[in-house]
Amino acid sequence: MDFGNIFASALGEMFSPTTAAYALAALGLAVHFGYSGLLNFGQAGFMAVGAYGFAVSTLTFGVPFFVALLIAIVCATLFALLLGIPTLRLRADYLAIVTIASAEIVRYIVTTNQLTAVTGSANGLAAFEGGFYSMNPFPEGSYLGMNNRDFFIRIVGWGVVIICCILVWLLMRSPWGRVLKGIREDENAVRSLGKNVYAYKMQALIIGGVLGALAGMIFTLPRGAVQPANYGTELTFFLWTCLLLGGMATVLGPVIGAMMFWVVLSLTQSILYGLIESGAITWLTTAQAGQLRYILVGVALMLLMIFRPQGVFGNKKELAFA
Repeated sequence: MDFGNIFASALGEMFSPTTAAYALAALGLAVHFGYSGLLNFGQAGFMAVGAYGFAVSTLTFGVPFFVALLIAIVCATLFALLLGIPTLRLRADYLAIVTIASAEIVRYIVTTNQLTAVTGSANGLAAFEGGFYSMNPFPEGSYLGMNNRDFFIRIVGWGVVIICCILVWLLMRSPWGRVLKGIREDENAVRSLGKNVYAYKMQALIIGGVLGALAGMIFTLPRGAVQPANYGTELTFFLWTCLLLGGMATVLGPVIGAMMFWVVLSLTQSILYGLIESGAITWLTTAQAGQLRYILVGVALMLLMIFRPQGVFGNKKELAFA
């Protein structure tokens, strides 16, 4: 096996646009659960709403890129309101049930045959990224081994991650953020101080949802297509894995967790494929190896929860509410 190529490929995954999208969506989960105590098991739904809001507005209405971006944000905000209005006054588990169901409802709606002209049904939508790449300031050529399009989406994707991390960090250090963390610890105590707990929860749900919508756009732009199969329930569980790996109530934790998640996936897949091709492993096929890597990541996550439940960069004091 060529370990040099294996590690180079893993490092490439660390800074890929997909990793940036996962980091941004996991940051949204940190706002929801890590700082607010909101159990959102439908972050994939917010990503789908953002991606489809951007793609449909571009293809159907022919709007410019920034207008499509604004429409995606508005769609995520409306989706958060739709989820939050009937549930946020109830116990946290109601939000968990509603979000996981709503994410699946969104996925099934966009696959409806009656909406094929708008959403593309199961085939999805494509060729909507032209407005984004038209802003590419880099001429054709090689940039760190990438073409100008790949380099541009990486710069934009990780730039958005950095900006959002700074904004979340500032928010959580503000009086608003301190109230939010108080709600996470004991919302009855915060309510006794005259704070509108429902409004704060709704604001947190919207902010985390908008981060998820932005992640959905970054996730789909390199592919040049948005497909409903990419926004299944397993995507939300992968995002939770990133969050738990890095630390729930931290800003950089979800970002580092997303990097670790994709590096481990890339390493395990490449090593398993290499062992199979060299004949060292004969009882496993390449298709089975693709599934085995998720099992290995799951085992690693269980060990992490046993020996360091606060995550790699988490703080045990922040774990008291969980």
